[in-house]
Amino acid sequence: MRKKKLIVGISGASGAVYGISMLKILKKLDIESHLVVTKAGKLSIEYETEYKLDDVIEMADHYYNNNDISARIASGSFLNDGMVIAPCTVKTISEIATGCTQSLISRAADVALKDRRKLILLFRETPLHLGHINSIKTVTEMGAIVMPAVTTFYNKPKSIDDMVTHTIARILDVLNIENNMIDRWEGL
Repeated sequence: MRKKKLIVGISGASGAVYGISMLKILKKLDIESHLVVTKAGKLSIEYETEYKLDDVIEMADHYYNNNDISARIASGSFLNDGMVIAPCTVKTISEIATGCTQSLISRAADVALKDRRKLILLFRETPLHLGHINSIKTVTEMGAIVMPAVTTFYNKPKSIDDMVTHTIARILDVLNIENNMIDRWEGL
């Protein structure tokens, strides 16, 4: 049986911690990670966290330069279990929505859609104008799953890490990857 493989993209929206947390959790779950980071994603990593890009690259099993559209994750022949872009910028979601894939991150997402693999976009923007909403609508109609990074409070988070972990656990749920990282809602 083939080991599970997941493509992880980190784009330049605020919330690089989501992609970093995803890489750490995939390592614990023994899921092979294939990382691509945009230029703005690198800036967000280094501005918002204590990590440098090289630190994040070391967390991944494989890393690809966002300008290398010949990388194996740009091909449908690369077997994988889906792609998560966390966080996902308006620019990235718009490239995916139009099919104008000028970077590896948007090309890999395009391939996920054409091959009917799960594509989860952890959208990070607010407020929204009609162009944003139309891009979200378009990628949803194409088969992507748009998951805004929305904090839950019924789980009574005590830290930012609690909030981030809950979001990542929900992403894994959508990918049908079992995890026990959160308390499940049992009703009142």
